[in-house]
Amino acid sequence: MSPRARTNQLLYQAELLVGLPLGGDEHTPARQMAIEESALALFELALNSMLKEVSEHARLESHYWQQLLASDGPAVAELQRLRDLMHQPESWLYWLVAQLERLHSSEGAAKRRMVNPSMIAIGSQAPLTEQLLTHLAAAKQEIAALRETSQEW
Repeated sequence: MSPRARTNQLLYQAELLVGLPLGGDEHTPARQMAIEESALALFELALNSMLKEVSEHARLESHYWQQLLASDGPAVAELQRLRDLMHQPESWLYWLVAQLERLHSSEGAAKRRMVNPSMIAIGSQAPLTEQLLTHLAAAKQEIAALRETSQEW
């Protein structure tokens, strides 16, 4: 399978996971958390695959996002574009890196939703599944643009 096909497959699988039915039993919260963290892990694999894909022309030895997107990473135009994007707080990559740091921590990325009918909701943050879908869509748009740039090489 080509890196491009693998990237597409991983993004698609992450979207499929987020859309799975949760059920309505006592395991629903745990199932929700498992789906969210699994989708994030697939998103991370897709990021690595995409980096391999768009930097193929540079013949890099490693394709791990932590190394390639580090400030001292390889001087490749596509990677610099992603480094810049990673520092923009409203970008999908900024969000993804923050979520991946949480995912790899002992805290984890998914959180149990505490439902207390007597409390007024004050947070306006969308559920992680909605955020995942939003950022997956934005990533797919960015990947399409990066593919065009890397094909010029």
